[in-house]
Amino acid sequence: MFFILFLCLFAFSFACHVFIYVLVNIKLADYTDSFAKKQQDRIRKAKIALLGVLLASLVIFFVISAIAIINEGVDKFVSTLLSIKLGYYGLALLCVLLSDIVGFPKWDLFLRKLKIHLPKRRNFLIYLSMFAMDITPGRWGRAAVAYTVNRQTNTKFGQTFPAVVADIFTDFLGFIVVALATAFMVHKYSEISITISILLLIPFVFIFYEKPFKYLKKRLYKYKRLKGFFNIGDTYFESKKMLDIGSYAYAMLFTVPAMIFSGLALYFVILSFGINMSIAYLPTLLFVYTSALLLGMVTGVPGTLGVTDAALLGYLITFFGPLGVTFGMAALITIFFRIASIWFEELVATGVLAYTMRYW
Repeated sequence: MFFILFLCLFAFSFACHVFIYVLVNIKLADYTDSFAKKQQDRIRKAKIALLGVLLASLVIFFVISAIAIINEGVDKFVSTLLSIKLGYYGLALLCVLLSDIVGFPKWDLFLRKLKIHLPKRRNFLIYLSMFAMDITPGRWGRAAVAYTVNRQTNTKFGQTFPAVVADIFTDFLGFIVVALATAFMVHKYSEISITISILLLIPFVFIFYEKPFKYLKKRLYKYKRLKGFFNIGDTYFESKKMLDIGSYAYAMLFTVPAMIFSGLALYFVILSFGINMSIAYLPTLLFVYTSALLLGMVTGVPGTLGVTDAALLGYLITFFGPLGVTFGMAALITIFFRIASIWFEELVATGVLAYTMRYW
């Protein structure tokens, strides 16, 4: 009975995982012959990392389910699983897509500020492909987007990369703004949220301020292997000057709504399991979502696997236990929300990445 439950629960997730891995392997095989050996090695490492994350995700889902079954029993876990309302879950998937789509105007602005021009439709598809392999160390999908733009516009990698960095930075900033605002609204964990936010912002000091880069260049440029890195860095900082504070302020107009759509995705996943929850709980849901992700981000674990899952479990029981969210139900909400917010997003983005490879 347990193995039947396991197969049913992870069928959709496993199908997504296999599709993503096979598709990336097939599509990249068409291009690796023309790549330099160094680039081939990077692609191979990205594939291995992706497969490792896929397997780790399945193991985590299995462990969460096993603990829930031991805690509440198979019958109750199965009945909760079978009670899912697919209409609400479909709305959760839609919100995940909208959270990605709503961020396109800021990406488009960053490229225009950098004097990189692409047709809107093509740029939109390239932007969506950015979320492919976001779970790999180094977020390989972002590098793939920079490469696609470079092939289309004949610009140097260092000229495009400021847009990628700015997009990631405004995402982080959006998480921090929403997490801190909602922490004060729910009157819990505000000190932890502030500490984690500061830790996450520290690396961006080295990306946004040129002095640390110049200091390192002065002492390490003599090494041949690092010369290419510093040359790209020079181009990067020269291009980054085109992005003013107004660009980042404009970007936040779209980043915060994207966070809200992600919170709504969690809201609809909870509704899909029959929990009677009003939209008035949205600030609490946004805190649960953003703070759980921040906890995962600060660890540096790919896809925030394990850490965010555990945080979501704890937060769901803490905040929504009085509404009937038991450990078993919190486990299922966590699993199905992560399937929607990670693997469904990866599935769509990888399909788009495969399509945009024609621009290579």
